[in-house]
Amino acid sequence: MSSKKKYWYDYMWIFSLVYLLLGLFNILFAWLGMICFLVPLIISITGGGKAYCNKYCGRGQLLDLLGHKLKFSRNKSIPKFIRSKWFRYGFLTFFMTMFSLMIFNTYMVLSGAKGLKKVITLLWTWKLPWNWVNTSMVSPAIAQFAFGFFSIMVTSTILGIITMLLYKPRSWCVYCPMGTMTQGICKLKNMS
Repeated sequence: MSSKKKYWYDYMWIFSLVYLLLGLFNILFAWLGMICFLVPLIISITGGGKAYCNKYCGRGQLLDLLGHKLKFSRNKSIPKFIRSKWFRYGFLTFFMTMFSLMIFNTYMVLSGAKGLKKVITLLWTWKLPWNWVNTSMVSPAIAQFAFGFFSIMVTSTILGIITMLLYKPRSWCVYCPMGTMTQGICKLKNMS
């Protein structure tokens, strides 16, 4: 019986799980999610290709754990339309639009034009009050960014879990905006 040697990065799924749990108790931990946003871009820009997606992505590992090891996935083929270029780039465009709106809302709070909204928005639709969180130790703009960013991270995790349940465990990876961006960076670098 051969067992694959484990490395520190094989446990990044724990980071993803802890991140989501910490955000429930203190929304300011949402800022840690920027690691998952910036590191893949830095790796691909500096010549590491899609190493983040293939090796370090805690969300992908978590979905793999839930789908393969815990057998929550139906393990069905991913529909062609989800794998299509128009869907992946369309989802990236939508995702970046939502990210831009989150930045705009943060700016509006920073400028004083809007007040802090202590809500998490799931699937860009349902607003859940997050009133138990004490954000008085930071500026309202820093807290607003945390609420918005955590909404995006929870929403994308929910989408990943839904597609993991319906299709293959790492179906999310097919249309993940970060994966699409790093793939685009790799293509641009190969052209030069």
